[in-house]
Parts: sequence; structure tokens; C-alpha cells
Amino acid sequence: MSLGLAAANRLTGLDETLVSSNLFLFDLLPLPVENTATMGKPTGFIDYLRENAAEVAPQDRIRNWDEFHLPMAEENLQTQGARCMDCGTPFCHTGITLSRMASGCPINNLIPEWNDLVYRGRWQDALDRLHKTNNFPEFTGRVCPAPCEGACVLGITDPPVTIKNIEYSIAEKGWESGWITPNPPAQRTGKKVAVIGSGPAGLSAADQLNQAGHWVTVYERADRPGGLLMYGIPNMKLDKKEVVMRRLDVLEAEGITFVCNTEVGRDISAETLTQDYDAVLLCTGATRPRDLPIEGRSLQGIHFAMEFLTGNTRTVLQGDPTEDYISAAGKDVVIIGGGDTGTDCVGTSIRHGCNTVTQIEIMPKPPETRASSNPWPEFPKVYKMDYGQEEAASRFGSDPRAYITTATKFEGDDNGHVKAVHTVQVQWVRDEQGRFSPQPIAGTEAVIPAQVVLLAMGFLGPEQPLIDALGLEQDGRSNVKAEEGEYTTTIPGVFAAGDCRRGQSLVVWAINEGRGAARECDRFLMGRTELP
Repeated sequence: MSLGLAAANRLTGLDETLVSSNLFLFDLLPLPVENTATMGKPTGFIDYLRENAAEVAPQDRIRNWDEFHLPMAEENLQTQGARCMDCGTPFCHTGITLSRMASGCPINNLIPEWNDLVYRGRWQDALDRLHKTNNFPEFTGRVCPAPCEGACVLGITDPPVTIKNIEYSIAEKGWESGWITPNPPAQRTGKKVAVIGSGPAGLSAADQLNQAGHWVTVYERADRPGGLLMYGIPNMKLDKKEVVMRRLDVLEAEGITFVCNTEVGRDISAETLTQDYDAVLLCTGATRPRDLPIEGRSLQGIHFAMEFLTGNTRTVLQGDPTEDYISAAGKDVVIIGGGDTGTDCVGTSIRHGCNTVTQIEIMPKPPETRASSNPWPEFPKVYKMDYGQEEAASRFGSDPRAYITTATKFEGDDNGHVKAVHTVQVQWVRDEQGRFSPQPIAGTEAVIPAQVVLLAMGFLGPEQPLIDALGLEQDGRSNVKAEEGEYTTTIPGVFAAGDCRRGQSLVVWAINEGRGAARECDRFLMGRTELP
């Protein structure tokens, strides 16, 4: 048994066979480059309790589109940093997949190091360590679901370290102190790279390639750059003008060119890009939404979630309703699907002033604590109310989610507009092949009033036209075929990263892939690479 395995068994009491199957967790852990001394507060995790950042009360924050998390006092943040255990096996930054979920930080943030630096009051050093792995900590510190905290060793017995809030605070300290400024490369290689898509994968790839000295042009079909960060996440979670645009301004000042309102394959041909650029990197995301083809689907008032969220953000930025704005004001809203997108639809509908909101989830309600089938360091699948559900409970008196429920029919009025959603509860039954499927339970049928229905059931993969135009090969899930770690497609000089390659995933995985693809693209262009 390796030393790391023995230590893990002593710390957790995990079954030796289980830990052995994940031995690579220890073998691949990045060793600290510096700051190898004992943590400044060895007993901090015993002395201090977890303290979460305060928030604006739900009844107050639903009146506007402002971010609602309140900053924590610096002294309190240092105390929270002191809770980091110097555990010796920091699963928080392993960045692997367990049970099809992220465990630890996918971009391998050096979490114990900057926790300790925050405890010691060395904020600028903490920011430097954070930027070594994360191009945009101000984004991830706001929108990441924090798989790092789910894998925190302290979380085995106590509430984990507040890693996400510390990350957010380091980034904001950097901006407030003027430490984050344009830093264009000293030399240029003369090589030109086109990045298609300006979401988190595209931006991180563009940032890395630009720092390597290449001339980078980012093509975005929307009217503003940012992709998912601009239009897929509501303003109250990630402020567009104060947070997203300030980083985009820095990237532009460093030499990156953004070309908006330009769809590759329509406004500019894919052939032109491959001829005019030395390399092309696809970061288009997985934007093809999953539909629900049941009776009444063609009725008016039924929209994909991203249509609703995108039009809303454009309206918030413009100050007046845009052509694609979908209002939930005074209406009964039914959201079909869970996850972050469903939550965002709940919070947005409430800010519109909806009459009621119901969120339908086909999966069972999660348990209050980890189930035996969901052991540490897997991401904890436990019941919680996110900000949208908290706001709905404050406004209407209860969690808006209806679990183990599915829609069976959309009912319309005489004008062809949806007026109700017919539902039934389900039970998950295993078939002869061992696969689970939802089966309706007789007698549980219900009808929910709805003048707005939002489909938030995830995404099937990237859109097809650009893939066809480039003649790229796809995998069995319709994603662009490119091996993880290599990111090279079937066409030399064309790379793919992010959701268009791996499927719908987290912002942190997109940043991970953008950085990885930039490294391989740089290697292709120069014959070697120094990018991390």
C-alpha cells in the first residue's frame, strides 16, 4: 500500500479496495511549488466554524437584477482560510470525474496554498497563485457549484472550507487593489488563431494563446462577447457590466480581437477561416436544447429556457424590452427541468413578477445527507435550495419543485396559447437489462395552470451547420470528435474544446478544456509549448 493510500485510510476509514481503485487520486496530486511549511493555523479547522457569506434577503433582492452576495470582512475571510487542514491529500484540487460528476477542482486550483496565503494576509500572493490555474476566478467564484468543497477532506466530518467564497474574495481584492491590469505579451510570433465562440472555453483559450504571443481573433455570433457568461447566466448571479465586461476589456487591451454579430458558416465561411488563420479552435458550446415532443408542444407560450434567459439579459443591459424579451409578469410559470438553468428561470420569473412558479423535476428529491451510494469525495447529491428556490419559498411559501413528476400534455386555449400543463408522478423501475426508466403512477395525474412554460432539460450537443461546413467527425453523442488532452479534430490545425467537445458541463470544465486546447494549439504552431 502506498503512503498516500495508507494516509487516506487513516483519515477516512474508507474501504481499502475502494481507495485502491482510485489510487491515481494520490499519484496525480500536484505538489506545492512553494509554501511547503505547515499551515499558519494547524488547529484552525478545530478552532473555527464555517461561516458563509451573507446575502441580501430574498424579499429585497427580487426587486432588482443586482448581485445579492455581500462581501465578508477581511478578518473573517482570514479565519475561514485558517480552517484549511494542510491535510496532505488535498482532494479539493484533484479535478477528476467520479460517478459522472466532478470531484475536486477541474482546473486544479492550488487551493491549500492560497487558503494559507489569505490566512497570512498575503492577498496579492494569493491572487498570483490563483491566476496560475484560473484565468477568470471572478467568474468561477460566483457561478461554480464548488466541487472542490464536496471533495474537501474536512467535509468528511465537518462543514468543508468555504473555498468558493475565498476564491471570489481573492479575485475581488485583486480588482479593487488594481492588481489586475492589461499585460500584453512582450513579443509576437506572427501566428494567427481564430477562436469560434466566446464562452468560458473560448475566452480561456484566447487568453492563453494571446499570452503565448499569437494574434487571436474571437468570433461571436451574438451582439456581445461572453457566450454563456453573458447571456446564459442571469445578471444577479454574474453582473455583466461590472464583472464580465471589465475582464473582456482587459483581454481586448492585451491584444485579443473580438468580432461580434458574426456567425461562422453564415456571415463568414469556415473555408475562409482555415485559409486565413494558422489554426482554428472551436469553442461553440453545446447549444442544441433538449425538446419535449408531447401533445400541445406547438402552442404559443412554450419556450426553451435559454430563449427566456437570453432575452431577459439583453433587456436588462439595454434598459428596455428587446424584441426577444419573454415576460412572465402576472403569469403562471411552469419550468420543466432542474439544475442551474431551471433555478435561473425561477429567479428570473420571480423578478418579472410572476403569479405562480412551479418547477417540475423527474428525479426523486435528494436526501438531506449523503447516501451510502454517494460517498466522499464524490460531489454530494443532497437536498438544498438554491437562490431561486429560496426566493420562491419567500414569495410563495414553499419550495417550487415537484419531484418525480413529468409533463404528459400541454393544454391550450382557443387562441392557440398554452394554458395548463398536465402532469403525472413517476416511479423509477429497473428493466431486464438493469436500466432505470420512469413509469407513470396511476391516480397521480394533475393539471397545473401555465401561461408560460420553460423547457430547461439540458442540451444535446453542438449545433450542426458549422460542423458540417468544416467536415468534422463527431462522436456517438454528436459532439466534435477530439481526444481529451489532445483536442485535435480530424482536420489538422482545427481544434475543439469545451461543451462542443465534451458535452454540456460546468464552467470550470470549459476553462480547463480551453487552457488545454490552447496548449496543444501552441504546440502545433510552434513545435513546442511553454503554456501550462
